[in-house]
Amino acid sequence: MFRSILVPVDGSVHAQKALDVACQLARQAQSALILLHIPEQLAHDTLLVWGIGAVEMTATQAELESAGRQVRDRAAEAARDAGVEHVEAMVAQGDPTRVILDEAKRRGVDAIVMGSRGLGDLKGMVVGSVSHKVSHAADCTVITVH
Repeated sequence: MFRSILVPVDGSVHAQKALDVACQLARQAQSALILLHIPEQLAHDTLLVWGIGAVEMTATQAELESAGRQVRDRAAEAARDAGVEHVEAMVAQGDPTRVILDEAKRRGVDAIVMGSRGLGDLKGMVVGSVSHKVSHAADCTVITVH
């Protein structure tokens, strides 16, 4: 069904659920998974990172980049543990909506599977969530996982 699936991961519970769904789809169709982490500053005092714990928002850029690599690597490990053979994981910088859309188009992915809410929930409620914007602007199938 899908040859390639882009999965934005930010360490949130919703992103983990989206990754689980993407892994199920990828296993069934022997699809490639492209995992994408886009670090962004949040309004919270700390950033809870998947399986890593809290990263202080006053952390240095190097510490934040290290946490981003850990999110990427943990997501890739989870996908491989779930039986997905073709996994690529990357970290990119920029506006999350634009980066997701650009990467999906550049790679010609068949689907984007993403969580309905990430770690930036408060901002999403005010200006519109990344998942909402991606679902309206993407050229491919978008599956939003709650």
